[in-house]
Amino acid sequence: MSEPLVIRLLLAEDMHLIRKALIALLSCEDDLEVVAETARGEEIVRLACLRRPDVALLDIGMPGVDGLTAASELHRRLPTCKTVILTGLGTPLALRRSLDANVRGFIVKDAEPGHVVDCIRRVYAGERVVDPELAAAALDTDGNPLTARELDILEIAAAGATVGEIAERLSLSHGTVRNYLSRILAKLGARSRVEAIQIASESGWLWPANGREIGILRQRPRR
Repeated sequence: MSEPLVIRLLLAEDMHLIRKALIALLSCEDDLEVVAETARGEEIVRLACLRRPDVALLDIGMPGVDGLTAASELHRRLPTCKTVILTGLGTPLALRRSLDANVRGFIVKDAEPGHVVDCIRRVYAGERVVDPELAAAALDTDGNPLTARELDILEIAAAGATVGEIAERLSLSHGTVRNYLSRILAKLGARSRVEAIQIASESGWLWPANGREIGILRQRPRR
């Protein structure tokens, strides 16, 4: 008689309580086994190469290396391991960047426990699992008036960078950066840079400026 199928899992979540709760949840399933866990983003690829999981369940906002950067590197180094993003950032932008990182599943942290388990099984079986409403919102970019370059500049500004720092990071002149910022304010009808950042963030166009997730997968197509 053949051994029952067991899906080997790697879990990366920096919040100890959430990580241990997820391990307890997943351990209740006969076909799921957590073979590696970490609270640090830079450990994800190393542990995956060592333990050879079938599915990696990753938080986006990890210390060290963010979950999406790790997911992209994991796909390159261990393509047999499928990735599921488990995040509090249930926004169209977070989803689009996850798909760019070859993520196969995207699920928010307030999902029902059964949905998490079902997502893992379906991703392992070869499906791509994304909430239909979130997927539709991710495809609808008509409401965003900013170009990719303008979003880059606003994202860096949201992290607290000065005009000079933005110019240095993007290899632009100070005057060019100021012109971009002026156009951004005009397009968004904002009176200040802070107000523009708030408008773009609340609209789901801007990656969170929390010091860990800014600048992820910046090489998206220009328009």
